[in-house]
Amino acid sequence: MSKILVVYYSAYGHIHAMAKAVAAGAGEVAGTEVAVRRVAETLAPELCKKLGIIDLPEVPVVKLEDLTAADGIIFGTPTRFGNMTAQMRALLDSTGGLWAKGALAGKVGSVFTSSGTQHGGQESTILSFHTTLLHHGMVIAGLPYTFAGQSGDEQIAGCSPYGASTVAGGNGQRQPNAIELAGAQYQGKYVAALVKRLQGFDIKSEV
Repeated sequence: MSKILVVYYSAYGHIHAMAKAVAAGAGEVAGTEVAVRRVAETLAPELCKKLGIIDLPEVPVVKLEDLTAADGIIFGTPTRFGNMTAQMRALLDSTGGLWAKGALAGKVGSVFTSSGTQHGGQESTILSFHTTLLHHGMVIAGLPYTFAGQSGDEQIAGCSPYGASTVAGGNGQRQPNAIELAGAQYQGKYVAALVKRLQGFDIKSEV
């Protein structure tokens, strides 16, 4: 049994919706156990209420042991000025002890995102996220062009070879469309399939 962890931060529900699609896709691969966790909020409760940030008490907050227990980790974060959110950064900055032990080396890592506008930094967010994953020695997985949905031009839609994405709209009024959700589901299934291929490979003993 291989283990996939979907860990995300969602302020207004867009990444939450994408995370559910990612998890569904990973679950399609036989012999895969999928866990979904959220990143802890770092803003004060009164500020979250003022900003309309959603609360997701039904989704457990991720712990560092969740990361080490997984064979593949798929991270989801909104875009903030072409980069990940501070909440996600706080999680990654807490993994220094894992880095020192090489605890994430050899695991498959992948990223999906959202932005307010169509060209709001989705690709730079994912690519800059990859830097941290590479420092951990993770194997990077994107969203290959075998997902044909990202090649269409009939409508506004996220997704790129770097990972699934959605356009939230300037006021968060736009929800993920069918193409974006399909891309997220494909990415989840793709990562789970790669994990199956790599199962049994111990980076510390093989290299």
